[in-house]
Amino acid sequence: MNLELRGVEGLPEIHPGDDLAALIVERAGSLRSGDVLVVAQKVVSKAEGRIRTLSEVTPSEQAITLARKLDADPRMVQVVLDETTRIVRDDRVLIVETRQGFVCANAGVDRSNVDGADDVCLLPLDCDVSARTLHERIESLTGARVGVVVSDTFGRAWRMGLVNVALGVAGMPAVLDYRGRPDDFGMPLQATVVAIADELAAAAELLMGKTRRVPAVIAHGLDVFEVAPGTGQELVRPSELDLFR
Repeated sequence: MNLELRGVEGLPEIHPGDDLAALIVERAGSLRSGDVLVVAQKVVSKAEGRIRTLSEVTPSEQAITLARKLDADPRMVQVVLDETTRIVRDDRVLIVETRQGFVCANAGVDRSNVDGADDVCLLPLDCDVSARTLHERIESLTGARVGVVVSDTFGRAWRMGLVNVALGVAGMPAVLDYRGRPDDFGMPLQATVVAIADELAAAAELLMGKTRRVPAVIAHGLDVFEVAPGTGQELVRPSELDLFR
């Protein structure tokens, strides 16, 4: 099996209300059923209008206190708190649980690659809905049933560096469950659940980069579509299975 990755280049700056799927299709060349499109969260959020302007934010006392501790902009901290259900850690950086269930730095709020000097970008309200909307729109435009992964870069607790992960998934499995299958020596696998959507997101980031303006990558040759489609929420570890809460 060969896996091919191809970046989608030439997209314009994305603004709220833009038809992101159509813009990608126009520049993607051929899209075939069974392909997977990995799309950077930033352009999805921009198209969905998930932007806030810091000059319009009034920080709370909690935000001011945290900002003083973290040497941060209290308005930025307030935006993070508005996207947060639980503060996990507030030492050096604000690690929180977002309304979508992700545990990450600053609730995914980001100032990089945003057009307005005073604007920040938020995560989509529901990344699985975002992925499903792109999946359905691309099928209506091309007739191809394309898997979609909405991705973003996250840090990792025990490893240095950032890695692209899947936040939203549509039209393809999010995980491949090998439990119960025999290994090469006939022993049943006990705990092997592969996060295939995360692996694809990480591979796509090699082409996306941070400054190349390649916000979408097409993967061709992935043979996983006989497995039922999944969601990004399947990749969020439930609290009862989280050993570190």
